[in-house]
Order: sequence, then structure tokens, then C-alpha cells
Amino acid sequence: MKLSWINKKWVIVVLHVLCWVILFSLPFLLRSYTRDEHKTPRPDDIALLHFYFVSSCVWIVLFYVHAFVFLRFVQRRKKLALFAGFEVLALASVYIIHWVYFKFFVIHSPFKPANFFVYNIFPYLFILASSTAYAMVLERQRITQIARQRETETLKSELLFLRSQVSPHFMFNVLNNMVALARKKSDLLEPSLIKLSALMRYMLYETDEEKVPLEKEVEYIQSYIDLQRQRFGKNLIVNSSFEHIDGAKEIEPMLLIPFVENAFKHGTGMIENPEINICLQETNALLQFKVCNKFIYAIAEIKDKNSGIGLNNVKRRLNLLYGKNHTLNITDSNGGFTVDLQIKLT
Repeated sequence: MKLSWINKKWVIVVLHVLCWVILFSLPFLLRSYTRDEHKTPRPDDIALLHFYFVSSCVWIVLFYVHAFVFLRFVQRRKKLALFAGFEVLALASVYIIHWVYFKFFVIHSPFKPANFFVYNIFPYLFILASSTAYAMVLERQRITQIARQRETETLKSELLFLRSQVSPHFMFNVLNNMVALARKKSDLLEPSLIKLSALMRYMLYETDEEKVPLEKEVEYIQSYIDLQRQRFGKNLIVNSSFEHIDGAKEIEPMLLIPFVENAFKHGTGMIENPEINICLQETNALLQFKVCNKFIYAIAEIKDKNSGIGLNNVKRRLNLLYGKNHTLNITDSNGGFTVDLQIKLT
């Protein structure tokens, strides 16, 4: 459960006021249990009550001045003498305020320096200690927030970089397909160019978004598969299935295509009876994506040296984008390669 409301300014102000009211009400709450009903009121009771209120305000002001002004100033200068000097100055200021108030408003109870230190030294130390702790907590929160902002910006930059690698890589493979069709003088070249145009339109105008509708990403993958089918013809068996696609669900653009590209890159060529199976379905916001192809280590090593970004790019993007909301299992043997991906879509 998120507690973002607790960081709102009005909530913080209310909590501070409540804490001060409770703290300075404690003497009156404790006094109510020990009050003598027959005690004769003293002439200075009202003045002393006002003095308690003024004294409480002094402690509150000292708390915030110490936390937001002095500690930050000393932290920048890093001088211990300044720290000691302020503490003495703060205590002297409280002493002068008490002396002035007693001199002009408390007539029948003279000000006694010894009583001042006896009754105020512990509240003074308590206020300074709590103010220092409060300032340290705020500083820790500030540092944490800055670190999170930097991490977020770093992740965004890395995601943009990783995504930017995919587009040129994909275009390189598709253009190779066009070259192959042109050499064959195939009638499929024109519809292939139209399909390529649609793919480029998607890459140029859709992939700049943080997320795209899942159905558009599926259309993109299907178009890529169609282009590859036209290229290989009867030399390659491609079975694809896309089921239960919810148009309201969204996904990071060009996140799944590297797995499909990888299957066509390593599952064709000198492999006997090549076959690629691609299955994607979405049920209750759970995306299940599976790609299987035949695989031979020796051929794969040669292709990896010559081209391809590899699956590390996609793994990194998945970790950055979905974290624990995804599982990726890749199994390979000298004969088969399987990618099984599950993503909890939001």
C-alpha cells in the first residue's frame, strides 16, 4: 500500500502541530491527577501560565531554527566552533527571554538563574537532540530522493539507448530480405516493399512512445513474419499463433521482435528442415510469448560473430521495465532453442 499522502505539506503541518500540542500538554495532563482541590491560587498563576505558553513557543522556534538554519549552515562550513558557539548563543537567548518575561510580567516570583538551569537544561538538550535527529532524517530523505531521480533518469537513458539499437538492427535484416527478393526478381518484391513501408511507419511514429497497444506490437511482429515467409518460401516452415489480444493492454515497443529475429537468424540457413514456432497469447493481463526454432551451435557462433545484438539487450530491457513482473526462460540444446517469456501487463 502506497502512503504518498503522508508526504503532502498539509499532512506534515498537521502532524507537527499535533506533536507539539501533545508534548506541551503533558504537564497539564499529569497535573490533573495530582491537583490539590484546596490549594489557594497564587497571584502569578495567570502570568506563569502565559509564560509557559511563551516558553513553549520559544522551544518550537529553536527546534526549527536549529534544524533548518543552523545545522545546514554548519554542515556547509564544517566548523565545530560554530556549532558550539550557536548552542551557547541559543541557551543565552532562552535565558534572556525568561529573564525579561519574569522582570516585567511575573511580579511576585523573582527570576532565579539557578532555577532556570535546573528546569530548562533538560528541555533544551531534548529540543536540540530531537531537532538534530529530525534534520538528519530530512537530509537522508533528500539524498534518497536525489538518488532515485538519478537512477530513474539513468534507466530512462539506458532504455532509450537499448531501444535505439533494435531499430537499425531490424532494418538491416529487412533490407537484406529485399535484396534477396530483388535478386530472384520475385513478384513478391512489391507487396514486400508495401509491408516494409508499414513497418517503417510503425517504427518512426509509434516507437517514440513509452508504451504502445499490444495489438499494434502484434501486427508489427506478424508483418515481420510475413516478410520472412515471402523470403524463404517453402524452404522454411513457420507456425505462428496470436490469441486473445486485448487492445487495452500496452507494452514497450519492439520488445518482442528480437526474439523473433533471433529465431529466423539461427533457425535457418544450413539447418535441415528448418521450422519456427511462435505463439503469443494474453489472458487476464498475463502475456505469454513462446518462440521455438531448430538450433546448431557451430552455425550460431558464426552468425553471432558477423551480426546481431543478441538477447542480452532484451534481457536488460525486461529487467529495467518489468523487474519481478516477468519471467524469461531460455533453453537451448544442439537441436533446439526455446524462449518462454511471461509478462504481467499493467
